[in-house]
Amino acid sequence: MQSIGTGPPPPRQRGEPGEGDPEKTRARAKTVTVAWLILITAGLLEIVWAISLKNADGFTRLWPSIIGITTAWISFALLSFALKSLPVGTAYAVWVGIGAVGVATVGILLLGEEVSALRLSFLAMITIGIVGLRLIEH
Repeated sequence: MQSIGTGPPPPRQRGEPGEGDPEKTRARAKTVTVAWLILITAGLLEIVWAISLKNADGFTRLWPSIIGITTAWISFALLSFALKSLPVGTAYAVWVGIGAVGVATVGILLLGEEVSALRLSFLAMITIGIVGLRLIEH
């Protein structure tokens, strides 16, 4: 008796990406590239909404509150669109990583937050993780 998961993989259907139809393969590659650009934009907007909410002072200041809530909504919507074409684990980790590194960098450069070699090292590790996840995705 053959156990589940052994044996040859099922044959690919005609026109599947990577099998016989270069036009569909190119279209899939373009879709994934656009998804990555959308994801990066969503991550950059995460920086905007986090800093805006810091400046909103507990939602007591109108415009920073509006900017924060609006950019958070747009960031979530863009993440949702990117998830149509990217693996959820990778996309979410990259989105959070861009936001975390970006907010920490803005905090250091513009808000006078502490900078240390250790802090910069950990931010560099997050950045390496983001780039690494992008490089291993097909």
